[in-house]
Amino acid sequence: QVQLVESGGGSVQAGGSLRLSCTASGYTYNQDCVSWFRQAPGKEREGVAAIYTGGAVTSYADSVKGRFTISQDNAKTTVYLQMNNLKPEDTAVYYCAVDLRLKCSTSWHRVSRFEHWGQGTQVTVSS
Repeated sequence: QVQLVESGGGSVQAGGSLRLSCTASGYTYNQDCVSWFRQAPGKEREGVAAIYTGGAVTSYADSVKGRFTISQDNAKTTVYLQMNNLKPEDTAVYYCAVDLRLKCSTSWHRVSRFEHWGQGTQVTVSS
């Protein structure tokens, strides 16, 4: 059973940066699709970014392109989400999810395809 643990959330002012981490306990990423999602109060969970760990192919939501960067470490145990120039509308609980042994394709942002989820980490951006 893959267990994902997110960390790195916090409170920042608009324009600030945070780096989120998603570590898979007892598992090494290998040709998996890892996506970051976020959910703001009263809103649906939405895909933010994804990476195919087999080739570091990445995808981003339009709302975060140019500000967020998803990456993986060389040991392939952690996926990062570097968030720069944060805006108040980025405030949400951020979750990582993994779809094992599959490429991300165009469905990387679909909540329903992911079975394994982390517990979430809160990001709050004040104006």
